[in-house]
Amino acid sequence: MKTLTVRSLLAATLLFGTALLPAPLSAQPYPAGPVRIVVPFPAGGGVDSMGRIFGQKLSEALGKPVVIENRAGANGMIGSEIVAKSPKDGYTLLVNGANFVTTPSLYKNVTYDPVKDFDPVSLLAHAPNVLVVHPSLPAKNVRELIAFAKARPGQLNYASSASGSTPHLAAELFKTLTGTNLVHVPYRGTGPAITAIISGEVSVMFMPALAAIPYVQNGRLRALGVTTLERLPALPELPTVAEAGLKDYQSSQWYGVLAPVGTPATTLETLNGHAARIMQSADMKERMKNSGSVAVGSTRQAFAAHLQSEFTKWARIIKASGAKVD
Repeated sequence: MKTLTVRSLLAATLLFGTALLPAPLSAQPYPAGPVRIVVPFPAGGGVDSMGRIFGQKLSEALGKPVVIENRAGANGMIGSEIVAKSPKDGYTLLVNGANFVTTPSLYKNVTYDPVKDFDPVSLLAHAPNVLVVHPSLPAKNVRELIAFAKARPGQLNYASSASGSTPHLAAELFKTLTGTNLVHVPYRGTGPAITAIISGEVSVMFMPALAAIPYVQNGRLRALGVTTLERLPALPELPTVAEAGLKDYQSSQWYGVLAPVGTPATTLETLNGHAARIMQSADMKERMKNSGSVAVGSTRQAFAAHLQSEFTKWARIIKASGAKVD
């Protein structure tokens, strides 16, 4: 008969104890715990709002907590870098906007590649800008604005919420395609820029649709076109800028969810399936419509193509405009 030694008892205890330890999250079916969504901007902005709306719905779909973490700074670079360097397990995600692909062309020291260092999950929604002018400007449509600007090179100015912002780049694309010379006047945020155009301090602005709609409806601003290829449901009579003859013109804020590159394909597919169902639900479509946005919920492949296309397009436009942010 064998005698149980202290050593053998200890070994058996350790073996039994190890068997009772929970497996790491990565070894369990996804999701086995809370999911963190990093929003690389302060609370209250468009990207933050989209992240919170999506995060709440994703939590319901997964049956697990989804925690929103605002890691703002450097035009979204800080939060994006955090996610790029996070474990590739699907428990840390990034919700970001259009600046995600423009930042590398605007800043010198970007530590990540938006195309190579992330796995796209889904394009959640896009929010068009509206080309608006002060009512004192005689232009009643996009063609008239182009003609008016060409007859007065360097005399018309346009507002933006900041250098490198989506409205700024929308205007630079417009200038490139039309050959007009509009003078950029950057402000510190959307609010001051709106105040400037309403007061007549500037004449033109590519304004986020949600902000523009009330001023267009009360007559304080005149809308000339919407910056997406489809008309805006909230302003169905407003033509697109492309309908004015600029067939290649498209510029909008968009929101998407991404994971660190190397995240398991099965996890990405799980997240994509939930994102598609969330964004294509009747409730979410109505919610996005009321906020001046359009719900999407794309495939992973479509979002990847979108990222590459946007990165290439804006790199070209930014280089041509000479726009840089120190």
